[in-house]
Amino acid sequence: MEGHGGDLALAALREYGVTELFTLSGGHVFPLYDAAHRAGVRIVDVRHEQTAVFAAEAVAKLQRRPGVAVLTAGPGVTNGISGITSAYFNGAPVVVLGGRAPQWRWGAGSLQELDHVPIVASVTKYATTVTAPERMAADVQAATLAALSPHRGPVFLDLPMDVVFSRADVELPEAVRPAPLDPDPDDVAKAAALIARAERPVVIAGSDVYTGDAVAALRECVEALTVPVFPNGMGRGLLPRGHALAFSRARRTALKQADVVVVVGTALDFRLGFGDFGDAQVVHVVDAPGQRATHVSPAVSPAGDLRLVLSGLAAYRGDRTDHAGWVATLRTAEDAARAADEEQLTADTDPIRPARVYGELRQVLDEDAVVIGDGGDFVSYAGKYLDPGRPGCWLDPGPYGCLGTGMGYAAGARLTYPDRQVCVLLGDGAAGFSLMDVESLARQKLPVVMVCGNNGIWGLEKHPMNMVYGYDVAADLTPGLRYDDVVSALGGAGETVTKPADLGPALRRAFDAGVPYLVNVLTDPADAYPRSANLA
Repeated sequence: MEGHGGDLALAALREYGVTELFTLSGGHVFPLYDAAHRAGVRIVDVRHEQTAVFAAEAVAKLQRRPGVAVLTAGPGVTNGISGITSAYFNGAPVVVLGGRAPQWRWGAGSLQELDHVPIVASVTKYATTVTAPERMAADVQAATLAALSPHRGPVFLDLPMDVVFSRADVELPEAVRPAPLDPDPDDVAKAAALIARAERPVVIAGSDVYTGDAVAALRECVEALTVPVFPNGMGRGLLPRGHALAFSRARRTALKQADVVVVVGTALDFRLGFGDFGDAQVVHVVDAPGQRATHVSPAVSPAGDLRLVLSGLAAYRGDRTDHAGWVATLRTAEDAARAADEEQLTADTDPIRPARVYGELRQVLDEDAVVIGDGGDFVSYAGKYLDPGRPGCWLDPGPYGCLGTGMGYAAGARLTYPDRQVCVLLGDGAAGFSLMDVESLARQKLPVVMVCGNNGIWGLEKHPMNMVYGYDVAADLTPGLRYDDVVSALGGAGETVTKPADLGPALRRAFDAGVPYLVNVLTDPADAYPRSANLA
C-alpha cells in the first residue's frame, strides 16, 4: 500500500474491525482524518478529549475489539489521560493515537511540544513513538495486538507530524490475533474439585467474563456444578433474568456463609473486600498470570483463556456435594431482600427518594437496554436495583471510579446498538464533568436518555465528612439546578421532575423523544446510599 501515515495507520486498524474514530479536532492528526474521510470510516468528534477516550473504551468493551481515540498533541493527549487510565483499570483494548510535534526539530519549542510517552507509560500496556512512515502500519499492528492480548488494556502511539504527513510504500502486515492462553490443567482440576465438593460454594462473575467472550462457558460451568452466581461490573446480565442460579440481592448472606468463593474475571479489590471472605477458601480465576492477586493467597488461581478454564471446570466428573439445599437457602434470602426493596422502590415521598427513580426505571427499560452509570451516590442505587436482562448491557466507571464517563460511554453504546435504549444515570456532580458533550451527541444524531439524580450535594463526601468531623466543606452544589435546560440549550431536550407520580410519564417521554433527553429528578439530599454495602 502507498499512502501517508494516516492511510497506513488506518489500514492496519481496519483489519481489526475498527469502523470509527473518536477525536477532538487538531492539526497534528489531520492525515488520520483524511484517511478516514476517504475510506468511509466514521469520525465522531467531541468537545473534550476525555470523552473521545471514554467513547473508545465503551466500543472496546461492548464489541470486544479495539476502540480508537485520536488526540492532538500536548493538551489533547493530557486531557485524555483519565480516560486512558480508566481503560487500563477496566482492561479495555483502547488504541490511542496521539499527535506529536515534528521530530526533525524536536527541542526547538514547537507548538504543543511534549514527550507524551513517559507520561502515559504507567497506564498503558504499550507506548512508543513511530519514528518513520515505513514503520506506521507495523507499529500500529504491534500496539493493537498488545491491546487485545490478555490481560487487555490501552496502548498509545505518538505520531510526529513529519512522520504522519509523510508518505511510504509498504507491504501491509496481515492482522494477527492473540493466541488463546492455555491454563494449567492441574490448577483447573484442583479448582473444580474444590467447587464440586464444597458445601456452600459461590461464584462472583466479573467484567472479563463478558469481554473474554466466556458468557456461554460460564453458564455451562455453573449449571454443571450447580453453583449460585453473583455479578460484578459487566458481569451483570451474564445469566438471564429468572435463571435458577442468578442472584444479586443475597450476596451478603452468601459471602458470610460460603466455604468456597470463586471469583472469575475480576480483581480481588475494594469492591470484593480485598479478597477477604473469612474462613472461605478462594478460587481466583484470571485471564493472565499477571492478574493473580498478590495481597492474598487463594487456594488455587487458574490463569488462562476464561473460556478454556470455565469449560474445564464444567467437565469435572469426580465426587461432588449436592448444592440444591444451599441454592434454595440463598433463593429464600434473595426473595426476602427483593420483597423488602419494594417499600423503597415505590416510596411516595417529597422530596423523591433515589430508590423510587429506579423503581420507575425498571418499568420502562427494555430487556436489552444499555445502562450506563456515571456518578457516586445516585449511581450506587443502580447496582442494587437494576438487573440487566442480557450480557453486555451494563457500563460503569469500574474500580478507578472516574467521573465524566457518561457522554463518552453513551456515544460508544449508541454507535454499537443504534436500535436499543441507551440510558445514562448521572449524579449532579458527575454532570459537571461531561454534560457539554450533549452537544456532540445532538449534532451527530446519537439520541440517549439521561436521568440525573439531583440532590445538590456531593453525597459520597458530605455525609461521611459530617460523620467524621461533625461538619462538611466543599460538598455542596447549587440546589435544584436546571440541568435539563442545559441539555435543551445544547440541542437536546428535557424536564425537571419533583413529584414521584411524574417520574414514569417523564421517562416514557424521554425514551420516545429521539434526541438526547435529560430527566432532571430533584432527589432527597438526606437519603444517602448506605456506605456499609459493598458497591460492586
